[in-house]
Amino acid sequence: MSRSTPNVTSHFRKDMIMVPEAINEASGIRVFGRTLKSFVFTTDVATITYCNADAVLAVYPFSPHPSIIQAISSLAQRPVFAGVGGGQTQGRRSVDVSLFAEAAGVSGIVVNAPMPTDHILEIEKTVDSPIIGTVVSAYNDISARLAAGVDIVNVSGGKDTPDIVARIREQYPDLPIIATGGKSDDTIRAAIKAGANAISWTPPTTGDIFKEKMATYRKDRRNEFIESHDGMTLNEYEEFLEEKTDNHSSL
Repeated sequence: MSRSTPNVTSHFRKDMIMVPEAINEASGIRVFGRTLKSFVFTTDVATITYCNADAVLAVYPFSPHPSIIQAISSLAQRPVFAGVGGGQTQGRRSVDVSLFAEAAGVSGIVVNAPMPTDHILEIEKTVDSPIIGTVVSAYNDISARLAAGVDIVNVSGGKDTPDIVARIREQYPDLPIIATGGKSDDTIRAAIKAGANAISWTPPTTGDIFKEKMATYRKDRRNEFIESHDGMTLNEYEEFLEEKTDNHSSL
């Protein structure tokens, strides 16, 4: 007999950031015994704390820094996959950051698309953590990156993501693939249908969330005022008081 899933929350966490339900249609990737379907793409510690994603994709457009990895790992309460470079950060520094990330407790490390394969190989020789290799184009040499030690590919190809995923899946039927899901259920499902096992999802910014909350606060306050002032808005109430004062003065 099928049963609905009970939902348990709390007063202060009832408005958590929820990943799109469509992501649950993915098969997931089992990493150290845990099945991961949703990867939240953020380094914002508040978002990480209040998001229900299965894992964190902690990649950012700056040189990787141990203090950032340490901060995220210490509070994430879920698997963290930390970026260790690939663009301006490569070579020995990426290897050292990878070793630190593993010591900090991450579940895997992420190398960006420009990372040379010989540097990936050095990371593979140094750490025991799974390596996620980011793919941004169908022209990336997937076979060379896999040979160097990449265990999971992360496809981030914009609108071309489903096509890139499909190409990779055709060539590598059993390769674990994460793919960016885009902004809608349709784009998420397109990536899953193409062969993605898991989806990386970019959450709304704290600025966007604050904007929505402030609009709600203003609306609620207005409604409270109207309810307590015989259905009058602030302007109508002020006009009422002014008229009442004028009438009293004319007596």
